[in-house]
Amino acid sequence: MMIYGLTLILGLLFGSFFNVCIYRIPHGESIVFPGSHCPRCNHALTPWDNIPVISFLLLRGKCRFCQAPISWRYPLVELLTAGLFLLVVHSFSLTWSTLVYLILTSAFIVISFIDFDHQIIPDKISLPGILIGFAASFVLPLHWYDSLLGILFGGGIIMAVGYLGEWVFKKEAMGGGDVKLMAMIGAFLGWKSALLTIFFASLIGAIIGIVMKRITGKEYLPFGPFLSIGAFLTFLWGERFLLWYWSLLLP
Repeated sequence: MMIYGLTLILGLLFGSFFNVCIYRIPHGESIVFPGSHCPRCNHALTPWDNIPVISFLLLRGKCRFCQAPISWRYPLVELLTAGLFLLVVHSFSLTWSTLVYLILTSAFIVISFIDFDHQIIPDKISLPGILIGFAASFVLPLHWYDSLLGILFGGGIIMAVGYLGEWVFKKEAMGGGDVKLMAMIGAFLGWKSALLTIFFASLIGAIIGIVMKRITGKEYLPFGPFLSIGAFLTFLWGERFLLWYWSLLLP
């Protein structure tokens, strides 16, 4: 139980840091300096104002100094990070895979919220992620050549879909950020899991896209978050899903 408690605390703390990344990276700001401050009045926050979730509740969702409202997204990201970290640790225990997948999950969280807000996937996350993913293949139950093929297949398929979509619909279907993100996912998971990731992402994206169009009338949704969700499902339950699928085809 102690490991779960530590994971929960670390997840909340990292989630607080991810909020900084989500806000600052798209604006080209340093994620280190200056320290945490209110984006409205620029007043430096005290350590007591930076306690994940608890500070938000104690301050009733408002800045202590200017009373500007604090977005509910801050505690949401902190709780989401803690929940996903717990799920990864529970699934893989204390192994090298756990560390690698926690790093990958962290990237997914930051990328997804930035893509939702700004429709961009920062190169400063995806490009180093490709290299880290390939290096991680030497400690994961994954051959290095599977990682290399994952980079090529993952990025290549999304690029091909983008060109096809642009030709059919006469507008951009996939951005360059999606290509690099999928190459990063392929580096971490290999080419077979990259294909399953695209399947999950397309299925979930189509369902949510239809629902959102009926509710808001908007046709465009960033694909990065769905690729992230698809990859997360794949490294957690991909093998079980494939076993179940083949059991239906070959009972």
